Amino acid sequence: MNTRTMLTLCSALVFGGTMLSGAAHAVGKADEKTPINDAWLTAKAKIAMFADARVKGSEVAVESAQGAMVIRGKVDSDAAKQAAETIAKGIDGVKSVKNDLQVIAPAKREAIDDKDEAITTRVKAQIDKDAHLKQSGIRTQTNAGVVSLSGEVSDLMTSAQASWTAWQVPGVKAVQNDLTVKKKA
Repeated sequence: MNTRTMLTLCSALVFGGTMLSGAAHAVGKADEKTPINDAWLTAKAKIAMFADARVKGSEVAVESAQGAMVIRGKVDSDAAKQAAETIAKGIDGVKSVKNDLQVIAPAKREAIDDKDEAITTRVKAQIDKDAHLKQSGIRTQTNAGVVSLSGEVSDLMTSAQASWTAWQVPGVKAVQNDLTVKKKA
């Protein structure tokens, strides 16, 4: 082989190696873009639950954060609750599933839903009265009197204040605080 051919071959190998290592590095970095991955996991889980006859997917709320999935809502039976959890765990990329589904008979659901909506409205109103909490973007949801708080807050005191504020609302049986604290840069 002549020098020119050898130089071209070596350059191609170096360039190819660089491209392969860059692609491998990009795959490793894909997990760092959690909002896109989490949104994708949430969508896949909702679609899978909606398509499964055992679970009424429209009754199940799904949230994902860094591969950890939380399922909430109301289902008709323990079998539906377990099916929803199995479906969520079967989604590629899901690291863990927290099953907060509540089993409520369809006959009792209408009365509970009315009360839950009223409780959620009152909790949101209380949070909006506090200027600091209002700016935090806290999401609230109520299932059978249990208020779930989710979102990201600036510090632990804000999280505690949100829990205390929700507890003060009439009709609240319990508060589930799933707020995460932003990491300081």
